[in-house]
Amino acid sequence: MKAKLHLLAVSAVLATTQSAWAGKPDADHPALARALSAVKSHAQSSPAARGALAVDMLNADDTLEATDLIVDPDGSEHVRFDRRYKGMRVVGGDMVVHGHSSGAHKGLSRTWQRGGDLDVRAKLTGAKAMQLAIAAFPHLQAKAGTRELIVWARDGKELLAWDTSVNGVQADGTPSRLHVIVNANNGQILDRWDDVHTADANASGRTLYAGNVSIKADLANGSYTLVDATRGGHYVSDLKNKTDINLIFWSIPAAGTTSSSTTGVFGNNTTADVNSAAADASFGFATTWDYFSKIHGRNGIDGSGKKAYSRVHYGSNYNNAFWSDACFCMTYGDGDGKALKSLVALDVAGHEMAHGVTSTTAKLTYSGESGGLNEGTSDIFGTMVEYYSANTSDTGDYLIGEKIAGPTLGMPSLRTMVNPGDDGKSADCWYSNVGKLDVHYSSGVTNHLYYLLAEGTSNGAPSRTCNAGDTRLSTGKGTVQGIGRQKAEKIWYRALTVYMTSSTNYAGARQATIKAATDLHGANSNEVSTVMAAWKAVNVN
Repeated sequence: MKAKLHLLAVSAVLATTQSAWAGKPDADHPALARALSAVKSHAQSSPAARGALAVDMLNADDTLEATDLIVDPDGSEHVRFDRRYKGMRVVGGDMVVHGHSSGAHKGLSRTWQRGGDLDVRAKLTGAKAMQLAIAAFPHLQAKAGTRELIVWARDGKELLAWDTSVNGVQADGTPSRLHVIVNANNGQILDRWDDVHTADANASGRTLYAGNVSIKADLANGSYTLVDATRGGHYVSDLKNKTDINLIFWSIPAAGTTSSSTTGVFGNNTTADVNSAAADASFGFATTWDYFSKIHGRNGIDGSGKKAYSRVHYGSNYNNAFWSDACFCMTYGDGDGKALKSLVALDVAGHEMAHGVTSTTAKLTYSGESGGLNEGTSDIFGTMVEYYSANTSDTGDYLIGEKIAGPTLGMPSLRTMVNPGDDGKSADCWYSNVGKLDVHYSSGVTNHLYYLLAEGTSNGAPSRTCNAGDTRLSTGKGTVQGIGRQKAEKIWYRALTVYMTSSTNYAGARQATIKAATDLHGANSNEVSTVMAAWKAVNVN
């Protein structure tokens, strides 16, 4: 019987929430050597000595690649690894090893259980897997993309599978880069998710929404271009209503023109000037970059200052916005003016770029409960970016996309974090089938939890709690005393970047946030108690 892995307690309380160092470690980094040594020593120890590590996880056919390292001010080290088996990617095989510069080992975060030796001879050909993937593609203009033989470790038992990608277009014009995971032995569809993360699947300088703001531009030969050298070289590209080109094996991003001005003024606060949306996009990126830098000590979206860019005026009347890891870029539609207005609002910018933060840290897979956590994480940080900006034209609130809601949308915002189920689709509470909802609606559990943690049940708009048996709508009148946004955002960020992995579910997120709160405030603190109370209030115990 395989032992389940549990997070080990760490008694030290961090003096600050900002990391002393973060990024991908060099191969000779001593923290990497210590982490690998800890894994190796436990793998070679007796089953009784392994304890919580219970290393049923590695053998001579497994290799680990370090993808991220966080070093806390107190010397604690958190090394994130991806795993390969006989050279194949293990999807869901990522883990974080926790230790200290003194050499002490402090635990391990993972969601998978190794199933012993795996036969890597696929009974199903890659071509047949692709046929099945295309048949399962729910959108338009399906074209075969890439296929790769992988080990699938997200559902407990490890399986040989094909990771196929199908390129196409969603009904609203959003590009689709759909991963379809096909069992390599019997052709069963195991999972699917899209690499294009949208603002909401069902929708939609002198800025449109933020008033008159200061933005960065590059001046050369008498012309100003929206390039921000102080934030990784970010720039804004005007696509002039073009869309990406979908080819057989890949997609070509639409080519745009860097937004420019001869006067140094971008926009006129209306859609009559194409640069108004460009100014919002520039302001949104700069504010999001500064938020993660100043609040969390993070260097850009990926943690190492990598350049990102924003694209405005995508498609014709396009009712959406999306982040793509492939281009490391943000894309905004203009909306149709009915259901949605131009999507360049600040909380949308923060939401979408937070997907980039998640993709370079926990890598929460965009399906099931991990998908709800991924989408909810973006709502959390989009909201916190809005509060951080302290912009008088777009004040902070717990509504998502309230600035872009058009007259025919039927509600004042895309989502609300106070009582998410009030939109008629999102879930207030955890229940056994919540992971089967669209990620934009299963994210309601994340959003509800976070609001209760930060604000409580009565600080601001009243928020209901969940009774046993509640699903989409909460019916309880319990009481939670919030700990405030400043503490809540840092607990969530630490849980995401240090303890969550690609397959973390809501029960795992509860563990991760308790662990993060313990690190930051101590095991017996009010903050830890409130984290537990907030999770209980959404039926995660």
